[in-house]
Amino acid sequence: MSSDPASPTGPCLQEQYAPHNACFGCGPANDKGLRIRSFDRGDAIEAQWTPQPHHEAFPGVLNGGIVGALLDCHSNWTAAIHLMKQAGADSPPCTVTADYAITLKRPTPTNGPVQLRARVVESTGDRAIVEATLESGGKICALCRGTFVAVKPGHPAYHRW
Repeated sequence: MSSDPASPTGPCLQEQYAPHNACFGCGPANDKGLRIRSFDRGDAIEAQWTPQPHHEAFPGVLNGGIVGALLDCHSNWTAAIHLMKQAGADSPPCTVTADYAITLKRPTPTNGPVQLRARVVESTGDRAIVEATLESGGKICALCRGTFVAVKPGHPAYHRW
């Protein structure tokens, strides 16, 4: 990765735009959540996250559901930031996952941090298609492709941030 998201020069996207968000995956206000910290690196959104033993499926291997949550939330933020920039807005729209698919390429070790990298590959109007990777030890362990949509008033997620 081009930069080390573990030592940023400022707040992550979640802290900047949604400090009261309680999402399990990315909410800064959820003390028991994963608390993903995503950073805009220009060509991609990147994050580094360190698993703990209670995130394991079995000793030394990250649970696949946690892998999915990491990629889902990180990709969702990638879409939100893209849609914000596309609209010339000052804050990102509330976005939700319409669909996403995870491909587990190999077991993800828990003996060190994982790196997340996502980018928008297509967007139209209020939605973006994002592709993302999760790496550990320099190897891609999982891939993600998903569609994320900005919600409108009346949707339960509207203004959740």
